[in-house]
Amino acid sequence: MILLAVSPGSGALRAPQIARELSEAGQEVRVLLESKTTSFVGPAAFGGRIVEEVADAPEALIFAPASTGTLARLAHGLADGSAERAYAAGVRPAIVVPELDKATREHLAVRENLRLLREDGCRALEGSGEDMASPEGIVNEVLNALGGPLSGLRVLVTTGGTREPVDKVRVISNRSSGKMGRAIAREAYRRGAKVTVVAVNMEGKEPGYRWVDVATYAEVEEVTTALAREADALIMAAAVSDFTPARVEEGKIRRGGTKELDLKLVPTGDILKAVRESNPKLFMVGFAATHGDPVADAREKLATKDVNLVVGNDISSEGSGFGSDENEVHVVGRKGERFVPRAPKAEVARVILDALAQEIGEQ
Repeated sequence: MILLAVSPGSGALRAPQIARELSEAGQEVRVLLESKTTSFVGPAAFGGRIVEEVADAPEALIFAPASTGTLARLAHGLADGSAERAYAAGVRPAIVVPELDKATREHLAVRENLRLLREDGCRALEGSGEDMASPEGIVNEVLNALGGPLSGLRVLVTTGGTREPVDKVRVISNRSSGKMGRAIAREAYRRGAKVTVVAVNMEGKEPGYRWVDVATYAEVEEVTTALAREADALIMAAAVSDFTPARVEEGKIRRGGTKELDLKLVPTGDILKAVRESNPKLFMVGFAATHGDPVADAREKLATKDVNLVVGNDISSEGSGFGSDENEVHVVGRKGERFVPRAPKAEVARVILDALAQEIGEQ
């Protein structure tokens, strides 16, 4: 059981979403509303999860939003209410999510309290500006702290699409939104993994894991090959260009009176091959985006790329694949194949990681 303690403040309006998303992830949640919190959010918003006291020790604690008073009491071993008493008794993991204005955030006493909490094994999630951390980020952190089938595993995920420069203005790119890789990274983190993301022209960093921004094929290859040395598994979900301009103009190519422009392209390399050569024991997942039935391509890639799993998807299928919130894939492994009918990418990510966990466990 996870105990969520909610202090008064505008951030309390987001607390029902935290409880709901944790419940959807299969967790039992109970909610304690501090005095005056009902001025911001009522008990009905929590769908029957409200309690006055908790008899049994919770599995995890969340203080969101956490007031400065809550931070001070927790940091100095004081307790007011069931959640704070559970923290003082040593219940971990514990997540505090302060909601602070800029002046309060920078106050020496507040900084010291947050430092003491982190030293005490508490995870303190600070948002940006005067906003508290997002509900999704809080849920990610709680589930990661609870651990799961990927606990202790170092997972490297590439996501997004490359942009190969033609000149200082134009690029050759693709339609990848990065949603599939983002869903995989989030689910891996929720399952306890230590996650690093190679984000290829992606916006909106997600909290909890390392985020490395890159843009071109060459950058993806260099960064991925280097980071793979520190990983247990690589999931190569990024859409990487197969070709790049042979020459990049220094300025901007102007049209003038020219009716045609000849652009010479040269092939890029093979990132999976480069990573495998330097990491022979790394568990690797490749992707095969195909216009049409992807199974044959996925099987071929499994055999020729020396990877452990290949996820094949048909990019011609309307409503799935590039830019969509849903996907339909075939997960092809050395010990079998799984078909995932069209589903939200979060669900597809779970199936991919189930296959990874099973095969890496058998190794």
